[in-house]
Formats: sequence, C-alpha cells, structure tokens
Amino acid sequence: MEFTAVYHKTSEQMSYALDENDLVVNLKTGYDVKQVFIHYGDPYDAGILGGCEVWHGKREEICYKKRLRHQLWWTTTLRPQYKRCKYYFELHTDREVWYYLEDGFLTEEQLNMEGRMLQCFTVPWMNPADINRTPEWVNDTIWYQIFPDRFCNGTPEKNTPDIKPWQTGCVKNEERYGGNLEGIRQKLPYLRELGITGIYLNPIMEAESNHKYDTKDYTKIDPHFGEKEDFTRLVKEAHGQGIRVMVDAVFNHCGRQFAPWQDVLKKGQNSPYADWFMINDWSLLNKRADTRDGRFYSFAFTDGMPKINTNNEEVVSYFCKVCEDWIRDYDIDGIRFDVGNEVSHRFLRRLREHLKGIKPDIYLLGEIWHDAGPWLNGDEYDSVMNYPLMSGIHDFFLDESLDKLEFEYMVNRCYTMYMQQNNNVMFNLLDSHDTERLMNRFHNLDIFYQQLAILFTMPGSPCIYYGTEIAMEGGFDPDCRRCMPWDEIDSRENQTRIGAVRTLIEMRKKEDACRSLYFHFPDEYPQKRCVEYIKLDAQGREIEVLLNCSAEDMEVKAGGEVLFGRNFSGGILGENGTLIRRKQ
Repeated sequence: MEFTAVYHKTSEQMSYALDENDLVVNLKTGYDVKQVFIHYGDPYDAGILGGCEVWHGKREEICYKKRLRHQLWWTTTLRPQYKRCKYYFELHTDREVWYYLEDGFLTEEQLNMEGRMLQCFTVPWMNPADINRTPEWVNDTIWYQIFPDRFCNGTPEKNTPDIKPWQTGCVKNEERYGGNLEGIRQKLPYLRELGITGIYLNPIMEAESNHKYDTKDYTKIDPHFGEKEDFTRLVKEAHGQGIRVMVDAVFNHCGRQFAPWQDVLKKGQNSPYADWFMINDWSLLNKRADTRDGRFYSFAFTDGMPKINTNNEEVVSYFCKVCEDWIRDYDIDGIRFDVGNEVSHRFLRRLREHLKGIKPDIYLLGEIWHDAGPWLNGDEYDSVMNYPLMSGIHDFFLDESLDKLEFEYMVNRCYTMYMQQNNNVMFNLLDSHDTERLMNRFHNLDIFYQQLAILFTMPGSPCIYYGTEIAMEGGFDPDCRRCMPWDEIDSRENQTRIGAVRTLIEMRKKEDACRSLYFHFPDEYPQKRCVEYIKLDAQGREIEVLLNCSAEDMEVKAGGEVLFGRNFSGGILGENGTLIRRKQ
C-alpha cells in the first residue's frame, strides 16, 4: 500500500461537525486503495478510558469518493448518538488490508493483539458553540460587483470640473467619472430584472483615490459618492427589491490622510497612535518612496497605504465599532475584508464574535487568493473569494494540453479544501476589479459562456463583475475598471448577451441542483476535452453539464430538458459548445 498517500486528522476540513448531529469524516488515500471501512462508536462504549476495556466500534463502508490528481478523497457522514466519536479506518487494496489509526498503520494481528493500547482518532465533543455556522441566505444569492466611480453617475448635473465625461474604452486609475450611490440606486430595477439578489460594493468610505482603498475616514461616506442619507436610501430600496448589500472593509491598511497616521507623522513616537501602525525606523517616517527599505510596513510597498497593527487592542475596538455602526446605521448584509489574510487572526475572532452578536446572519467574506483553511474554522470568516476556482477554470481553457480529468482534479481540489458549510457559501467569481476581465482572456464568446456555465452550476454563491452581462472588455487593473456603457445597453447585441446571462441566473435560482454541494464526473464521453459533470439536489434530481472544449463537433446522447445551450443543435455539440440540461 502507498502509506505516504494516506492522511487524516481530527481537525479542519478532515473531521468536523456539520451541525449539532452530523459529523463529517474525510480521508485521503492513494489510488491503490479500492475500498475503505470506518469503525466508529462512542469512546465510552466499553467503559472509561484507561481501563481494561476492549473497544470495537461499528463497521461501515465509506462509499463516496472524489478523485484528486494523486490521491482519492473518501467522505462519510456519521451521527454520533452522544456527540462523541472514536474511530479508525480499514483500508483494502487488491492484495492487502491495513488498519489506519492516529499513530499509524496496523495489521489485523497487531490490531487484535491482547493488551494493545489502540490510539484511535477521537472527536471528544461536538460542542454547539464550536460548530462552523454560515449564513444560509448566501447560497441563494447572485452577486453583482460594482466599482462605484465607473458604474453610473446618478447626478450629472452636480459634476465638478475634475469629473471626466462618461466614456467607453480604456481608463486610468487617476481619472474620476462621477459614478455614485445615487446612480447605483437608479439602476436597482435593472439589476432586479437581470436577476441579481446581492450587490458587492468596492469601498465607499472617504478616501483620496477613486478606488478608495486608501481610506481617510472609515466613518464617513465619501463625498464623491454621496452622503450618509444616500447610502441609507440605497440599502433600504435594495432590500425592498430583494437585493442584499455587502461593503468593502479596508482594515489591513489605511490611506495617508487617515487622522491617526497624520498624527503619527507629526508627533512620531509621542503620538498616542504610535502603536496603531508597524513602524521600524522612526527617523525615515516622512520619506516618500516605496517601503522596500522597511521603514514601516505597508500594503505591498505602497508608502501611501501604511499597514495597520490589528494586534493593538485600541485598533480592534475601533474597527469593531466601525463595523457595528455600518450595521446599525445602514443595515448592511455583508462585509468583504480587503487583504483579508494579513490582518491578525485574533482581530478577526474578536470582530466576528462582536458582529454576529449584533446581526447573526451577516456575511463575513475574506479576500484570500490561496488555500484559506486557517481562516475558515468557524471563528473568523464565513467564506473567501474563490480565486483558486477562478484560476483553475482559466488555466484549463488556456492550456489545451489539459484533459477533462485535470478539470475534475481541479474542481475536486477546490471543494475538498474547506468544510461543507464554507463551500456552500463560497464567493465564486471569474473576474473582479483586481483582474483582467473575463471577456479579455480569450476574446471568444463561446468560451466566455462556457466559463459562466461553470460559475452558475458550482457550489457556493456566484458573482459577476459589472458589465459581465454584456461581455464587457477590459485589461488588467486599471483597465478592468471601465465605465459601464449605459448608452449602448439597449443595442441588439447587448440585449442578446444580457438575455443569455439572465437565462443562467434564472436557471441557478430555479434548479436546486445548481446550488447543491453534490456533484460527480461520470466520464461517459471519450473526448479528452469534453468536460462533463452531474449536479444533484437533495432529492436526487440531476442536472448534466457538458462543455465541448475542443474544435471538433461531438455527438451528445439524447435525453433531458435543455436549460442552457450554445452551439448545440440536432444532438451535436459544436466547437466550444455548452449544454446544460435537466436529466430525465
């Protein structure tokens, strides 16, 4: 047996309470393992620990598995009667049987050796307070990300001379186009008709730049976007139309004009805010240049965005109050944390406890581009932006040497990184204000819709970036932040594209299987670049997703109601074609 491929631990995503009653247990093995059984029971079934008891447990086969590139992922759900569980695994290859316990592998003879002190895996108590709970509403939400300055100017009559005329095409970061909260409010009917049920706003608090990630005042709506009353009205009307609102929190760093930083610049180490930041060389504090010299820590090496010390107790209290006021004053539904992997874990735990006490179903989302397991144990974020899935999808379409097995491995990797609770509310995206726009990557509408088809059928909560509904183009930052071309929105071409996205959104809403955590890859077609997977709902109803990611037509088996199709006709799925259908 490939012993080095076998892995399990009683923590994080490998063994956890799904709810008050159910315990999820996952195991990794090599492909040589053909069958797995779990022996489980209450730790005290045979008496108290340390006595002369002989504990055996109940034996059940683990039937569900996912294929990873080099390992198999086995999963089962147990229901411990007394909220405690002790267990070990029985692993079968074609020629061997091994027993896997916390301290390693045993033969059957060793397992049954009289007097042996077996070190089983143990979940001592499924404490309700420790269960990872995520807001249920998020899985049903279709998000729409808005970069406020470039979405819609609702008050053009108030334009100042520094505001550039609304335009299409390339933009720069330094330019202001006058998009504001009133413009977003005026477009709520448009968003509702599209099927959007959640808005994610890039920062709207006062800042120097147009992107607002260099915060000046966390307690004040930026005057370029409006006043407190404008945001209050926007949230209230959005809620009235069934649309939730999530704001951006930039707590890892601030802008140069943030009052505490200005005080530090003036008073140095004598400032009461001296420990609010991470300063290493006070003599160079006022130097204007990138921070590669290490004089103080900043976002990246940007000296205009000094890093905030989220280990400081006053800082923790300050931002707890900031978020509390956002909830109480505006009734927001979610907070997205910029550079969410650099603020302290201690800070996030305190903040979560405070905010969930005020609004239990508020959605706390971290911006993390890599494996975010340490932040998703139920005491920090509810979810993270699913950049691993975005990257995996992009790379599959970019690299034509990858076959459908590689796609399967990628998806399975993304959904075995975290607990089911987190997967259910994962923030799935294909582009954002930080990336090249989706349409720019391949300049091919067929591939564009193939990737959207994946987005709207994956577990989690899908988000489209403003303009995606018309396949809006844009290069890397800042060009991905172009003005929304409202003057062109009613063109036949744009209305056709909007219709396609609306169809995908309606499918996502109506079909429980689209939102479900359950999927598998049947491998019914011989074509190496034919992505195929089945989504299942809780009642076992199935949706089939087929993507012909090649230049060759392929014949598709008959059957099922077509929910979304592109380049599909007469049973033939054409080059870069998409077919989503309800199985009969």
